[in-house]
Amino acid sequence: MERLAGVLARRRWLIVAVWAVVLVAALPLAARQTEDLTGGGFAVPGSQSEEVDEAIESEYGGTSDGAISVVLQPASPQIDSGQAAAGVERMTVAVAEVPDLTLPSGADSEAQGALEAGDVAVVPLRTDLPTDQQTDAASDLREELSPGDEADGVTPYMAGQPASWAGLQELSKEDLEKAEATGFPIVALILLAVFGSLAAASLPLVLGFVSVILTGAVIYLLSQQMEMSVFVTNMASMVGIGVAVDYSLFILSRFREEVRAGATAAEARGEALATSGLAVAFSGLAVIISLAGLWMVDNQSLRSMALGAMVVVAMAILTAIVLLPALIGILGYRVEAGGRVWSVILFVRRTFTARRRRPGSTSAGTPAFWERWTTRVMARPWLSIGASAAILLTLAIPVLSIETGTGALDQFPDDHDVVVGNDLAAEATGGSGNPVNVLAQFGDGTLENPANARATDELAAALARDPAVASVADPEAGDGSALIAATPKGASDSDETSELVDRLRDETIPRSALAQRADVAVGGEAARIVDVRDQIWGSMWRILAFILGFSFLVLMVMLRSLLLPLKAVLMNLLSIGAAYGVLVVVFQWGWLDGFLGFESTGAIDTLTPPLILAIVFGLSMDYEVFLLSRIRERYEVHGDNRRAVAEGLASSARTISSAALIMTSVFAVFVLTGVPSIKEIGLGTAVAVALGATLVRLILVPAAMQLMGRWNWWLPGWLDRRLPDLGFEGPAPGEPGGKPAPARA
Repeated sequence: MERLAGVLARRRWLIVAVWAVVLVAALPLAARQTEDLTGGGFAVPGSQSEEVDEAIESEYGGTSDGAISVVLQPASPQIDSGQAAAGVERMTVAVAEVPDLTLPSGADSEAQGALEAGDVAVVPLRTDLPTDQQTDAASDLREELSPGDEADGVTPYMAGQPASWAGLQELSKEDLEKAEATGFPIVALILLAVFGSLAAASLPLVLGFVSVILTGAVIYLLSQQMEMSVFVTNMASMVGIGVAVDYSLFILSRFREEVRAGATAAEARGEALATSGLAVAFSGLAVIISLAGLWMVDNQSLRSMALGAMVVVAMAILTAIVLLPALIGILGYRVEAGGRVWSVILFVRRTFTARRRRPGSTSAGTPAFWERWTTRVMARPWLSIGASAAILLTLAIPVLSIETGTGALDQFPDDHDVVVGNDLAAEATGGSGNPVNVLAQFGDGTLENPANARATDELAAALARDPAVASVADPEAGDGSALIAATPKGASDSDETSELVDRLRDETIPRSALAQRADVAVGGEAARIVDVRDQIWGSMWRILAFILGFSFLVLMVMLRSLLLPLKAVLMNLLSIGAAYGVLVVVFQWGWLDGFLGFESTGAIDTLTPPLILAIVFGLSMDYEVFLLSRIRERYEVHGDNRRAVAEGLASSARTISSAALIMTSVFAVFVLTGVPSIKEIGLGTAVAVALGATLVRLILVPAAMQLMGRWNWWLPGWLDRRLPDLGFEGPAPGEPGGKPAPARA
C-alpha cells in the first residue's frame, strides 16, 4: 500500500486522466444498463412449477391464453361505434408491436361489441413464452399501450400477474430516480458538516458517482451474457452510494488525522493508504463475501441482484484506494478544513456548544465528548451490555412471528392503473386470469384409457368445488399426460391463491384417484410464486451459515484473534434481528400505517430477509474493521487492553458515527419511495446500520472488550504461526515499533 501510494503520488495526473477516460467510455453503456434486464429469473429448478412449464412448452405447444390480458373500459355507458373501433384499433396496434404476444382469433370484434354495449372488454392475449419470461413481454406492451391514458372515450388497462410485475418494475425505476436525486444532496450536506471543506466533501461524492456509473456499465455488459434482474439497478445504487462514500470517508479522515499530527501530505497519503486503505480493502472483501452468500440460493434474480451489489462494492474499493489518493495529491491541503464553509460551521458550534476551534484547521487531539463517553461505558461494562442487549432483544421479539409473501398488487397505490386493470378484469370474468395448471403424467397410457380419463375428470370436478376456484377448463390431452387449467378467484400472488396451491399439493391431489395412476404436479404463476417463497425461505440457514463462517475467517485473519470475530458475528446478528423485528411491526402488523406513507401488506416481501441479511452483515463489518483495527493499533503500541479500547474508540467514534449517519441517510431515502418492498429494504438496512453503529459499536463492543481483557487477543500459537501477518493499522509514527515521527514545523 505504501508503494502504491508513492506511485499514485508521482503519476496522479495520469491516474486521474485514465479514470476520466474510463468514466467517459462507461457513460453510454451505463445509460443503457436497463435495456436487456429482465423481469424473469424467478424459476425454481427442480420445482413442480418448472416441471409443469416445461411440459406445457414441449407437449402443449407452449401457448398460454389469458396470462396477460388487455382491459378496455368505456368512458361512459354510451359510446359510439367509431370510439369503440378506435379503442380496439389502439389495442391491436400495440399488441402487434410486441413479437411474443398475439390476439386470439375474433378477439377484436368481441371487444368492440362489448364496448358498444357499454361493457368492459377483457381481451386475453396469447403467448408461447414460459411463465418466467412473460413479464418482459408485458413491459414491452406497457410502453406501447400506455395503460390508464384515455383516448377516444376508451381507457386501456392491463391485467394478469406478468402485467403486475411489469408495472412494479416501472414504478421501482421511478422511485430509484427520485431516491438518487434526494440522496446525493443529503449526503453532500452531511459531508460538508463533517469535513468543513468543499474540496473534502466533494471527494466522497465524486467516488460514489464514479462507482455507480462504472457499475452500470458492467451491469450492461453482464446482461449481454446472462440473465440479470431489473432490480439489480436498485441494489447497485442503494449499496453503491453509501459504500463508496463510507470508504472514501475512512481514508480521507485518516489522511487529515496524519496531517494534523504533523506529517507531510505525501507521508499522510502513504500512512492513510497503508492503514485505513488496507482496512477498506478487507472490509470491502467482507461485504462482497456476505453478498456472495445469496448465491447459495439457486434463484437467478436474487443472484443477479447480489452480483450487481458485489460489483459496486468492488468499484468502491478500487476508487477509494486508487482514485482517491490521486485526487488528494492534486488537491493537497485544500482537503483540510478552512474557508467560508468552515467559518459557518464554527459559528454554529460556538452558538450551540460554546466550543471554539482554531479557524482554518481541524482540531488537534481527540474530541472531549468521545473521551467522556468511552470512560463512562467502560466504567460500567455490565450495565452497558445489559441495557444495550435488552433494547436489541426487545426489538427483535416480533421476528418470531415473521411471515413472508410476494404480493405484487399490494405494492401499488389503490388508484394505480395496474390495480384498476386487475380489479376490472376480476369483476368482469370472476377470476384472476392466471390459471393454476395441474399436470398429470401417466406411467402407462393416456386419456384414451377410460380409467385415466375417469380419474382426471374426478380431479377436475374436485377443483371446481374448491371455494378459491372460479372455473375449470376441460382437461386437455397430451403425449402420455393430461392438463387441467383452473382459474382462481384471487390474484396469483394473493394469500387465497397461495393457500389454494398448498391445498392442492398437500390434500386434494394426494387424496385423489389420479394420484394413484399418475405423477401429478401443480404449476402456473401462483405455483411459481409459492415455490420461490419456499426456496428462498428454506435457504436462509445456508445463507446465514455461509456469511457467518466466511466473515469469521476474514476477521480472524485481520485481527489475529478468535474471540473478537466471534463477538462481532454475534453482535451483528443482534442488530439484524432487531431490524427484522422493526420490519414485522411496520409492514406486517401495521403499527405505523399512514405515517410517511407506510401501509402494511400483512407479510414481509420474500426477498427482503436474505437481502437485508447479506447487505447489513457486510456493511456492519466496515465499522467493525475500522474500529477494531484502531483498537489493535493502540494495543500493539502499549499492550494495555483498557487503554487501547478507550483510545481506539475515542479516535474512531466520530468517523464511524459520520459514516453511519451517511449510510443511514442513504437507505432512509428509499423509505420515502412508493414501493413497499423497496421501503422494507430501506428501513431494514437503515435501522440495522444505525443500531450497529450506536448500540453495538459504541456501547456493546467497548463494554465487552473491557470485560474480556487480554482474552480479546487470544489466538492459539499453532494458528498464530500459520496466519499471515497483514500489519493492519501498525504503531503510530514516533511510538515503539513505529516509524520515526515526522518533524513539526
